[in-house]
Amino acid sequence: MAFKVEIEDTYAEAFAGIFCRVIITADDEATLRSAAEDSTATPSVVIGRVEGGVEKWLDENSTPDKREGAVLQFWTGLDEKKPFSASLKKFEAELSFRIRQDILVKPFTAVFNALADAEGKMDMMERIGHCGDGYEWVEKRFSRSVVVVPLMVPDFIIERRLGYAHGVMGANFWVMCKTKEALREAEEKALHAIHRVTGVVTPFDMCSAGSKPETHFPLVGPTTNESFCPSLKHRLGKASKVPEGVRYIPEIVINGTSLDTVREAMKRGIEATLDIDGVTRISAGNYGGKLGEFKINLRELFL
Repeated sequence: MAFKVEIEDTYAEAFAGIFCRVIITADDEATLRSAAEDSTATPSVVIGRVEGGVEKWLDENSTPDKREGAVLQFWTGLDEKKPFSASLKKFEAELSFRIRQDILVKPFTAVFNALADAEGKMDMMERIGHCGDGYEWVEKRFSRSVVVVPLMVPDFIIERRLGYAHGVMGANFWVMCKTKEALREAEEKALHAIHRVTGVVTPFDMCSAGSKPETHFPLVGPTTNESFCPSLKHRLGKASKVPEGVRYIPEIVINGTSLDTVREAMKRGIEATLDIDGVTRISAGNYGGKLGEFKINLRELFL
């Protein structure tokens, strides 16, 4: 298939992770958006924390309590050096921080499980329910078992057990742009196309910092991918991999409930950028297998 914009013959690496998928609701749109965006705002798997994203927004006809809502996903990577139970335990702890600090504190919010085919479930009583300091209780609401946490603006509701499952994290593609206008148009069109695919989130949306596994500063963690930094092109000389005329190389990272879902989202996101004036090439981040077990060839998405 021929395109106006070159799609490089390369691949994106991705890796396995675990995720939960929840519905949050609130009395009003402002509170809902604040809770959804605050709780998913910090992509932090690379520093051993939980990251998330808004999958989609829901009207009152699509939520358990008939209020406006949103579907959120929360993710963590797996520590291959430790048993799965250790990764799951850490996930529960990190997830509780996001819910407690960014959702529970917003007036009249509620959280419900949205993963029907879960591989297992996490009990929310210990780390979230006990925010009620022993005064919390369990009851049946909306045909679900929920924990009611008494608060000064009563009360926070969370489904007793939230499901988790394995998925695919870190899939990505790069949009090489000549102009800032092209970058902005690519951001709008690609993200819109990606979020029409059920089951995916973009933790960074459009990210300005494609990283790499190696670093000269281990305490910092992943550092800049200098070979693809336009501002270093002349300084690096032949070591620079920035094509002539390219001034911006944003990255879109995708997490999804399955490899097929991630592949479909990548395809739609890339397609959305191929007719934009000022976009010259599509590439992806790969690190010779150091990042993850999944390799997604860009051109094969269109076969």
